[in-house]
Amino acid sequence: MLRYVTTNAGKVREAEEYLSDGSVSQLDFDYTEIQAPTLEPIAARGAREAYRHAGEPVLVDDAGLFVDGLDGFPGPYTAYAEETLGIERVSALARDVADPEPARAAFQCVLAYCDGDPFDASPDPIDRGDRSAAAAVDEEDSDADLPVKLFEGVVRGRLVEPRGDAGFGYDPVFEHEGTTFAEMGPAKKNAVSHRGRALGKFAEWYAQR
Repeated sequence: MLRYVTTNAGKVREAEEYLSDGSVSQLDFDYTEIQAPTLEPIAARGAREAYRHAGEPVLVDDAGLFVDGLDGFPGPYTAYAEETLGIERVSALARDVADPEPARAAFQCVLAYCDGDPFDASPDPIDRGDRSAAAAVDEEDSDADLPVKLFEGVVRGRLVEPRGDAGFGYDPVFEHEGTTFAEMGPAKKNAVSHRGRALGKFAEWYAQR
């Protein structure tokens, strides 16, 4: 059984669309979220810690909104910015900086998988022997000997005034090809979203695991 480490049941339902029925279940585990300038080390550290806790294969995701005109902010601090500033304020800041150009941004998701066993190296996804995973190891990580495989998904778009009633988080202010995530139905959003793209890569690899 693959345990998806999240408090959001919607993420598990999204994962089930890419994996075989009954092969994934939710694990509510509060792993340590380190501070880092990129998502990879945060997800990798979380996957190692969650695997030690669960003792079975785990999948951890970390996602962020990277705004071109704000030098990538909020990035790894996306959730904090939502809690403190709110999504409308973040969108307004991005649009003010970009004016009169569109407030271009990208959603990125990094999935980190750990099952305690080694992986064969490949260009993408990334394993412990590659550059991105090497950056995911820090001196305080007592589980750094555990291999972690990383899968990235990115979707580009722009920030706009809120539109739509579906989704969560920044969905109402993130527009992709003329439609905000909050205006899309779940199936359409999952097909183009950063998490969906990362899950597609993971599912293809995991089927051969």
